[in-house]
Amino acid sequence: MATDQRGASPRTAAPRAAGGPDLPRVPFPVVDEIARHCADDSEPNTVHIEIHLPGRVRPDRLREAFAQALARHPRVLMRERRRERHGRPARRYEWELAGSPDADVVSFPPREPGALVRARQRALTDAPSLLAAPPLRLEVIEEPDAEGCVLLFTVHHTALDGPACLRIAATAAELYSGRPAPPVPAPARPTGGPTGHPAGPPPTARPARVAPGTPGSAPGNAMLLTELPVPRREPGAPYTVNDQLMVATALTVADWNREHGAPARPLRITMPVDDRTRGPEMPIGNGTRLVEVGFTAAEVAADADTGALLRATAERTRALKALGRPQLGHGAALLTAPVLPVAARAALTRGVRRLAAPWTSTTLLSNIGRIPYPLDFGPAGRARAVWFSAPAGMPRGLTFTTASTGGRLHLVLRWSRTLLADEDGARLCAIFTDRLAATDAEAL
Repeated sequence: MATDQRGASPRTAAPRAAGGPDLPRVPFPVVDEIARHCADDSEPNTVHIEIHLPGRVRPDRLREAFAQALARHPRVLMRERRRERHGRPARRYEWELAGSPDADVVSFPPREPGALVRARQRALTDAPSLLAAPPLRLEVIEEPDAEGCVLLFTVHHTALDGPACLRIAATAAELYSGRPAPPVPAPARPTGGPTGHPAGPPPTARPARVAPGTPGSAPGNAMLLTELPVPRREPGAPYTVNDQLMVATALTVADWNREHGAPARPLRITMPVDDRTRGPEMPIGNGTRLVEVGFTAAEVAADADTGALLRATAERTRALKALGRPQLGHGAALLTAPVLPVAARAALTRGVRRLAAPWTSTTLLSNIGRIPYPLDFGPAGRARAVWFSAPAGMPRGLTFTTASTGGRLHLVLRWSRTLLADEDGARLCAIFTDRLAATDAEAL
C-alpha cells in the first residue's frame, strides 16, 4: 500500500488531534531529519520486531500494560507537528509530545492460518503514521495450529529504533506480569586496544555493491527469518560474537558477488553502535551512531584466512567504537543545520544522497546482541525468540539483523525486491550460515 512521505497510509492513518501551543515541542534530531528527507514511498522506513511467547496474552490486560508503558516513556508519544501553510518557511521539523496516544496502538488480528505471514508483510509495506502518536503499532498474532502468540511491532524508523521499542516492550512486560525485571547492565565495551583511525581500505575507495540477483518488478522489501547456533569462541579470544557476525557478513557478500561475476572491490559494512543505558531511563528515539567497517578485496577473497580476518576486524571495531563521531557523521550534521528552510534542505539532502550513492556502504549489519530483558509476560511466559529487521532500501538493498535469546541466534535478512528475489535471499542465508559456522572455535 502506498504511503506519503510521513508514513501516513490512506487506510491506517489515525485522526490527529489539533495541536495546541502548550504542547511540548522537540526539534527533529539529525537522524530523524535525514530519514524524513529521504523517505521513499516504495520502501517504507520501518523496523519490524517479533517477540515469540509460549503462551497467549489477555487482550485487556496487555492493552492496559502497554498504555502504562507508553506513559512511563512519554518521549515515545510523539507526532510530527504540522507546519503552517502560510507565513515564514519553517527552519525545522518538530515533534509534538502528545501526552497520550492518538489511537489504540494494540490490535488483535483474526486467528487464522497465515496470520503471521500477513502481519510480517504489513510490517514491510505499511508504516505507522508520523502524524499520530506514537509512531508504532503492536499486533498480537495467533494461529489456529500454533502454540503461544507473537507480539509483532512495526516501528517508523524516522522516529524510533529497535532498541528503544524493545525497552518499551520490556516495561510493558514488567507491568503485565506484575514482577519487576532485574537491573540491566550497560552495553559492554572492550577496553584497551587501538583508539586511532581503523585500518582497512581508504575511505575514498568506492565500495562494492551487492550484485543483483533475479528481482521482479514489484517494489518494496522482503525478508527471511532463521535461527542459528551462536558461534563459540576460545576463552580469551580477542574478538567478539559481533566480530564473528561482521566477518560472516563480509564473506557472504564477497561470495555472492563472485558467484554473480561482479569485480572484486573493497567492502564497507555499516554497523550501528548503541551506547545508551538499557534501564528504564533509556533515552527513547533514534539513539545509535553509525560507523563503517572496511575490508580490502584481498581480505575477503575466496581463500581468506578467517582467523586472521577475525583478529583484524576486532581491531577495527574496537577503534570505531572508541572514535568520537556524530551519529551520521559530520556531513549529515552540516546538511541539517537550520540555516536554510527545511524544504530547501530536503531537496539538497536528496541531491547529495543521489550523488553519494556509489560511495554508500555495501550493506548493514545490525547486531542487537543478547536480549538484555527477560520479557516475562507472566502466565504467557518469557520470550523464547526475538527477531528484528532493519530497512533495506536502495542503494544498499540488503541488511542483516541479529539478536540472541536463550543461547540461539535469530537472524533476519531483509532485501529490496528491486535487487533480489526470494530465492536470492535464501541463497544468501545459506552462504551466511556456512560462513558463520566457519568462525566457530572448532572450525578455526
